[in-house]
Amino acid sequence: MARIHVHTHGKSHSTRPTPKSSPSWLTLSRDQVSSVIVRLSNDGLSPSEIGVRLRDEHGIPLVEPVLGKSLSEVLAENKINPDMPEDLDKLVKKALGLQKHLKVHNSDHRNVRSLELIEAKIHRLSKYYKSTSKIAKNWKYAAVIAQLE
Repeated sequence: MARIHVHTHGKSHSTRPTPKSSPSWLTLSRDQVSSVIVRLSNDGLSPSEIGVRLRDEHGIPLVEPVLGKSLSEVLAENKINPDMPEDLDKLVKKALGLQKHLKVHNSDHRNVRSLELIEAKIHRLSKYYKSTSKIAKNWKYAAVIAQLE
């Protein structure tokens, strides 16, 4: 399978089988795990950062076998899920950082192209999230590439 925006193929790999039961070394109960998730989210961590913190500090490789539901479902139950999906939010922040860079270094044509690709990905993702009602139907990203040219 080819990758988007490049002329190379993706790296083939096997998928990790998801275990059906929680790991034997886990000492935390279900309530403790969900309270740790809520606490980390209230500290301002994104869902992927919460997963990394759970893996590294608490020895929880996957949340779903322990709780029977995903991390985003736990956040939604406690009404602390983010306003915008994490991948779209990270792309918008990346585009903003690149826009600041291009204001200072306006002859950096390679990163102008990078900004075009990032904005194309933002538009594709926003179209998907609007159709699945994860973001508002009137949410719009103002492209900067048109202003640069």
